[in-house]
Amino acid sequence: MTAGVDGQVLRGTGRLATYANFVKVAHTVFALPFTVVGIVTAARSFPLTWQTVALAVLAFGSARFAAMGFNRIADVRFDAANPRTAGRELPSGRMTVREAWVLVVLMAAVFVAASAMLNPLCLMLSPVALVWVIGYSFTKRFTHLSHLWLGWGLAIAPVGGYLAVAGQWSTPAWLLLAIGGAVACWVAGFDTLYALQDEDFDRKQGLRSLPVWLGARRAILVARALHAAAVALLLLFAWGAGFGVVFGAAILVAAGLLAWEHRLVRVGDYSKLDAAFFTMNGIISGVTAVGAIADAVL
Repeated sequence: MTAGVDGQVLRGTGRLATYANFVKVAHTVFALPFTVVGIVTAARSFPLTWQTVALAVLAFGSARFAAMGFNRIADVRFDAANPRTAGRELPSGRMTVREAWVLVVLMAAVFVAASAMLNPLCLMLSPVALVWVIGYSFTKRFTHLSHLWLGWGLAIAPVGGYLAVAGQWSTPAWLLLAIGGAVACWVAGFDTLYALQDEDFDRKQGLRSLPVWLGARRAILVARALHAAAVALLLLFAWGAGFGVVFGAAILVAAGLLAWEHRLVRVGDYSKLDAAFFTMNGIISGVTAVGAIADAVL
């Protein structure tokens, strides 16, 4: 079996680079474009200002930092024991746990403040969102479905983008559930693939995941089913939100990229997992967001 990867790090020895790598800032390309999709969808029916866009992006970024930072703190013992992750900031000593806690608390406060500046509904839901995304850090201790928990955590991105602009739930009500479900299935699928490289380690440590529970081959089949569901839910969302051919075509392109992603992953050979996980999914989210923007403009 090929060695696992823990890529997507920024070069540099300064504190900003350290903090960025601490929370894998490069992985922002996964969910931030879907925040844009939520914003674009709401802007079809509600007025949009640059201040709202800036606050929505700030809320997304700070919540993600708090969640990822807390995850690193909660998993520091496992990261230190795993050869793939032993070089991360906390296990290697490039950051202290105290320093990490200060950043996590600060970013959580920024998230709540940004939510309050958006509208009352965002403020009311901000503690719920924080509890959910932070709670993910413990899920591998008690459930093999941690990937779905993470998926619904990132599903907050398009829902939050919509609520930031609209200040109210969508009409029809199922619309945000559809886009949220699409993101949840997409993320859970690629997170299942990413977990393949840690199957042996997780099993020895008593941690849970779909690869640990089902084995690599069946876990890959579940990931494929999740990605098929994601495409179906995206198409349902596009229809319900009144998007046209351009956004529909972008979704079909994303579906093709997902199919190619699965061609890169083979049981026992994860040499192309970094490309499948980061490169392909970053392109998929970007294509989807660009499609939504182009459809709205045209």
